[in-house]
Amino acid sequence: MIEAKDIDLNLLVVFQHIFESRQISLVARQLGLSQPAVSNALARLRRSFDDELFVRTANGMQPTPRAEQLADSVTLALSHITQALNSENSFDAASSKRHFTIAMTDVGEVYFMPLLVEELLRRAPQIQISTVRAGSIDLKTEMESGRVDLAIGAFDDLSDAWFQRRLFRQNYVCMLRQTHPLVGKPLEMKEFVAAHHLIVASQEEPYISINQRLEKAGINPKAQFQVPHFVAVPYIVSSNDLLVTVPRKLAERAAAPFGLTYIKPPLRLPALQTNLFWHRRYHQDTGNQWLRQFICERFVETETLS
Repeated sequence: MIEAKDIDLNLLVVFQHIFESRQISLVARQLGLSQPAVSNALARLRRSFDDELFVRTANGMQPTPRAEQLADSVTLALSHITQALNSENSFDAASSKRHFTIAMTDVGEVYFMPLLVEELLRRAPQIQISTVRAGSIDLKTEMESGRVDLAIGAFDDLSDAWFQRRLFRQNYVCMLRQTHPLVGKPLEMKEFVAAHHLIVASQEEPYISINQRLEKAGINPKAQFQVPHFVAVPYIVSSNDLLVTVPRKLAERAAAPFGLTYIKPPLRLPALQTNLFWHRRYHQDTGNQWLRQFICERFVETETLS
């Protein structure tokens, strides 16, 4: 039995051309080969199939019954290969049912997902989006494998195998309810330190560094209320006079629904840069390209920090 690995694909191309033209000289011109090269290819074909395949007659190279039997299958196989080599990796968002997984933080889910859901239901109603917490997975491995399509956040340890695009930079602000006694005037350091704080004791960067700065300023996390994630924060501070330091985007999203506001902290804190990341394996994937563009169109901002 002849296996695909046992025969040179170029020999089948020669076979197809001889079958169609019945002339060695014409095949040589069509393929840009010498006549001896075409004759040599035919000799190899004959050995592979243990058949003459084509016999020289007054009417040219006539196929044997074995060649007649092979012709349709060879033509179809070469046609499929040509289609595969030239097909475009097209992506139609309006009809696609593709499932995408995006790694982000809980803050990211609060900020990005409402608008993504609204827009996707309108423009790509069958696309599915799942999120995973970036800190709970091996992000490099998951993105290399394709199990995670994109990552959104502040990830400083990704290698050159990743592409990235900045979405925006944001400051940290102090979020508090609108009736809080500190609302309506600039927040002084003495008042900031004396206030009752809610601490988000996240074990991810850059929040670890932010909490270290808060502690260094005199705000001791051990003496205050703590939660491990940001999701519950608006619910908690909306019902009391706690103050919490959060990324500005979270405060903007939570302010109206929870009756909150936010003010500039007296403590100098580094800005938080949020980037979109993807692995180079999927840089040319049209579905991944579409989702990246979709996100960037809605969330890329120019520098607005003050």
